[in-house]
Amino acid sequence: MSVNTQSACPNCGLQFQCVCQAIPKLNSPMPLSLLMHENEYVRETNTGKWLLKALPLCQNFKWSRVAKNDALLERIHNRAYQSFLVYPSEESMALDTALKTAKEQGKTAHFIILDGTWQEAKKMERKSPWLDDITRVHLTPSQISNYQLRRNQSEGHLCTLEVASEILALTGDLAEAQQLNDFLIHFSKVYQADKSGHVY
Repeated sequence: MSVNTQSACPNCGLQFQCVCQAIPKLNSPMPLSLLMHENEYVRETNTGKWLLKALPLCQNFKWSRVAKNDALLERIHNRAYQSFLVYPSEESMALDTALKTAKEQGKTAHFIILDGTWQEAKKMERKSPWLDDITRVHLTPSQISNYQLRRNQSEGHLCTLEVASEILALTGDLAEAQQLNDFLIHFSKVYQADKSGHVY
């Protein structure tokens, strides 16, 4: 009986087929902030980490239940930005309306995505009073989610990478949005093969 001792890639974490070279290098000037739940840092299925590698102005901030994130607040208060929290609610505005609003004010739309499971995202939004003044926006997905790496996925919800792709598409960066979607499909297949012990 032979045992495969091949070590995992230190960057993508995959053992049998590295996907690092497949990560798209995008040129979008869109500022994007990920407010990440602590559990996401250890989840192999997290897609926010790919956005950090793909988008030049994507930054990551760790969420805490007991403290505000000063670094994210500093970015929110950037005078060049109009910040929006991607979270559906009765008062949330459509994402395309948010883009128009920012443009009319001569500012760049800055979107904040809660990176976690849907249950965690709801808790993050509820337990973060320092985000209360940020306008909520909602998406109307152009397609159903291709993300199937987690159990009990809620119908109609997108993973973090897909949310960013939808935002890019609405800003007119259709090609770059498609690159993100293509990578997600590729990564999903490679990840499932890797967990089964072989190359995709």
